[in-house]
Amino acid sequence: MMNISYVMQGKFRKLHLFDAGMTRLHYFHYDFKAMGSPCSLQFYTTSQKKAAKTIKIVINDVYRLEAKYSRYRADSFLSAINRIAEKGGIIDVDEETAGLLDYAATCYQQSDGLFVITSGILRRAWDFKSGKIPEERAIQSLLEMIGWSKISWQRPHLAFTISGMEIDFGGIVKEYAVDRAAALAWNSGIRHGIVNLGGDVKIIGPHDDGSPWKIAIKHPRQTDGLLTTLSLQSGAVASSGDYERCIILNGVRYGHVLNPITGWPVCYMAAVSVMGEYCVVAGSASTIGMLMEEQGVEWLKELGLPHLWVNVHGDVGGSLAVP
Repeated sequence: MMNISYVMQGKFRKLHLFDAGMTRLHYFHYDFKAMGSPCSLQFYTTSQKKAAKTIKIVINDVYRLEAKYSRYRADSFLSAINRIAEKGGIIDVDEETAGLLDYAATCYQQSDGLFVITSGILRRAWDFKSGKIPEERAIQSLLEMIGWSKISWQRPHLAFTISGMEIDFGGIVKEYAVDRAAALAWNSGIRHGIVNLGGDVKIIGPHDDGSPWKIAIKHPRQTDGLLTTLSLQSGAVASSGDYERCIILNGVRYGHVLNPITGWPVCYMAAVSVMGEYCVVAGSASTIGMLMEEQGVEWLKELGLPHLWVNVHGDVGGSLAVP
């Protein structure tokens, strides 16, 4: 486990005091990096000692999840799963991983097979740092190893029916970590704060004076441009877009959100943001909205959560207004 001296190497700022009745609360802002993204915690509490204790609890858990489910670490549990998947075989998973697999199964069903955790294997063809488009035969060879039907999931047994597969919890784990971070802070006595892990956000509670937190939604095509700024006292927001990693060739943008059926990047939605009670739901919904192309407009509307989308033509739809 991480000790507090290591935790405090991040940017930790006590910015000001706020008087809430008989209790004087301090505002703390802590910046760190996790899961390949800039992250931050902001909250009000009574002392630096309590702030440091809460930060340790929250960040230890974020780093625990990163270590457990990172595809970049040979010692992660995800890598252990994928070593079995590569050969074709069966592995028993713990309760936390089982919960993520159950949720992944739900996302698969709700997305008509477009949100599938076996599609990460397409990275073998798509190298977004190369600036090159892969050959169709390279993509087609990988499609044979993608699909929920090619795994067997019966708690706690996860089996891979063919060799050469892998799974990836991208689109679930970071958002799950956001929800856990907010819950852990709440359990530590924090009633006013916000968690931000790489742009995936959950409100612990409003500012101590009751005012909302301001959350900016980035424009997918305008550098430093904003689509809107939200004022939220509760809930979570997550976004998905084609702007994080892409290849632009002959004026065509190939983004990193890949259709698991065709193996090619989505080409209708440029960005989708969704608001919900839980960040993991908002995150998976924003990804499904991207994957569904034109049908994503109607799917998001039927979902019933506040949302905002921008397509590649610059059209904007939906609304992030709280009903």
